Amino acid sequence: MGTAAMDRTERLLSPEELEAALRKIGAERYHSNHPFHRLLHDGKLTRGQVQAWALNRYYYQASIPAKDATLMARLPTPELRREWRRRIEDHDGDGVKPGGIERWLKLAEGVGLDRARVESTAEILPATRFAVDAYVHFVRDRTLLEAVASSLTELFSPTIIAERVSGMLANYDWITQDTLAYFTPRLTQAPKDSDWALAYVKDHADTAEKQEAVLAALRFKCDVLWSQLDGLYLAYVAPGLIPPGAFVPGEGA
Repeated sequence: MGTAAMDRTERLLSPEELEAALRKIGAERYHSNHPFHRLLHDGKLTRGQVQAWALNRYYYQASIPAKDATLMARLPTPELRREWRRRIEDHDGDGVKPGGIERWLKLAEGVGLDRARVESTAEILPATRFAVDAYVHFVRDRTLLEAVASSLTELFSPTIIAERVSGMLANYDWITQDTLAYFTPRLTQAPKDSDWALAYVKDHADTAEKQEAVLAALRFKCDVLWSQLDGLYLAYVAPGLIPPGAFVPGEGA
């Protein structure tokens, strides 16, 4: 029996049991376990491979506010919309203070990429585009509860951020604290966001069917993140099959 099947339940879980089931999914499926992340963290990637990661990840970062805007539009009260609007400002900035997208572009420049090249998204992998677009469409088309639940990968992001920052600073002498400044605010933003989303899910998943939908939504989001690293590994690590039109390290600098 597969892990997904084992996670399913036909009885109503208590809020504590539901949270435990969600965290179990993260422990098994979060992309901190992916071989590409291990290579990135352990300093085993070339500069070109790190550039490929930064360039492709930008498409995900830039798509998050669009995803959040579709979700916010479905929230029924001003209080809920204000809560979710904060996420959009965290990524888009407020017009004075730069947001996560701007900080990611600084990261991309810090690893040697041209900003306009990254912003164009012309050279991202098909796997990146398909996975990220699928996530945006999921949030747009599924129930509000499933959409909120899909954000719960943020429960696990502080750990991967801490690993990524410490590992990259220790293992790449051409990467600085300033390069990785994107991650510092996320160490406080992500827990705040995930605490709210987790409370919402535990409160609103009040039937076994809704709870299974919540668990499936988190599995889906983990698959989205995992698929992006699959694409990077296959194209830039092994077997090294870079699709036509995708970023080629060392070309077009």
